[in-house]
Amino acid sequence: MITRIDDVPEGVIGLRSSGKLTKADYVEVLEPVLREAVEAGGIRLLFVLDDFDGAEPGAWLEDMKTGLDAWFKHHSAWQRMALVTDVEWIAKATGMFAWLAPGEVKAFPPAELEAAKGWVAGS
Repeated sequence: MITRIDDVPEGVIGLRSSGKLTKADYVEVLEPVLREAVEAGGIRLLFVLDDFDGAEPGAWLEDMKTGLDAWFKHHSAWQRMALVTDVEWIAKATGMFAWLAPGEVKAFPPAELEAAKGWVAGS
């Protein structure tokens, strides 16, 4: 499930994901939020991943579609993304593949949530 986080700096979109990701999470929450950010002038995303329990098969396909759309259609809109998680393999993969992402990407442990908010906001 993906939900919005309201306690984020101005110009930052905050999302929290927990449990199992579904196709509906992408279609109903993530994709509209990304469109909103593009229309506002740029994507600064704080993504908090709690208690990750995998993804439904349809979610993986939607993840690929969303990623390709962001890469090709909105490449220049990506400014920064901060991933906050204690899921070690996801944090490591984020660090290893950050160079592929448009904009800057950085992973933070949960204890550094406030630092992640500041970094993604550009302060």
